[in-house]
Amino acid sequence: MDAAEAIRAQALKLGFDAVGFAPAAMGPQMRQRLADFLTDGRHGSMGWMAARAEERGDPQALWPEAQSVICLGLSYAPEGDPLATLDRPDRGNISVYARNRDYHDVMKGMLKHLAQFVVSRAPADVKVFVDTAPVMEKPLAARAGLGWQGKHTNLVSRTHGSWLFLGEIYTTLALATDAAHADRCGSCTHCLQACPTDAFPAPYQLDARRCIAYLTIEHPGPIPVEFRKAIGNRIYGCDDCLAACPWNRFAATTRQAKLAARADLAAPGLRELAALNDAGFRSLFAGSPIKRIGRDRFLRNVLIAIGNSGDPELIASARTLCSDPDPVVAEAAAWAVAQFA
Repeated sequence: MDAAEAIRAQALKLGFDAVGFAPAAMGPQMRQRLADFLTDGRHGSMGWMAARAEERGDPQALWPEAQSVICLGLSYAPEGDPLATLDRPDRGNISVYARNRDYHDVMKGMLKHLAQFVVSRAPADVKVFVDTAPVMEKPLAARAGLGWQGKHTNLVSRTHGSWLFLGEIYTTLALATDAAHADRCGSCTHCLQACPTDAFPAPYQLDARRCIAYLTIEHPGPIPVEFRKAIGNRIYGCDDCLAACPWNRFAATTRQAKLAARADLAAPGLRELAALNDAGFRSLFAGSPIKRIGRDRFLRNVLIAIGNSGDPELIASARTLCSDPDPVVAEAAAWAVAQFA
């Protein structure tokens, strides 16, 4: 068994669902797509994307000694309909990936074990990444044969649909690479049509400034009024374009217990969430990716959902927060109350 196949076998043994190998290089087309995205300002307030664009566009700009990239995928495919909570306006809908443990923590441990295996077999250096460095994960995964970037710009796998977390191991080891995966979207546009805020200017293009995932997670200030009704009860992220992909019919429910939805986060009540103080927020979301946006930004999202709920029993929760010390929370609360006038 050569080095690449030994690494592949070990990755699957450790619990990864997909593994492939790509050269530590990015083609000019991908670099141009990134440049156009940034030039058009479609990254919104995510200044870190522009700050390290050169390294993001070229793995060897990040680490000149890198020869190969080991691309790993971990399925987080949900059990049941990921959008079921959208029909329950008194409940908050949390993106599938955030309904349990932070995947960064889950995946990083697995990647470190695999990295140790790599260096134990050959004199090589390694660096491990899980969405924490300027790495173009989706194009690299496509080059490594894990899938292709769909019209929603996310990776699509024939086996796992749109439900794959991605991680990488950069290494100085020269490994046999896999063939890039062909695009199998065909004429399908389900993902584009599913977007509540029309965040796709064209197939394979995303304007993050219109994306509910960006607005509810990355955007720091008040959510633009033009998008509030379309957000509905999505209080952290959005799965609509992912869930619409027909390739999901082949995806089996994740095998990782830490990624399966916690019962209390599958359809949490908006009233209870609106009552969270900082300590309560930290306690409820300990170990969750939601914790990183903080109580104030999270309550802003909850209040938008309350304003969209049409449930008069939630007015009191919004009124209480009209005097919140955080001005963004207070503004969202006032907007929510006004929706019942």
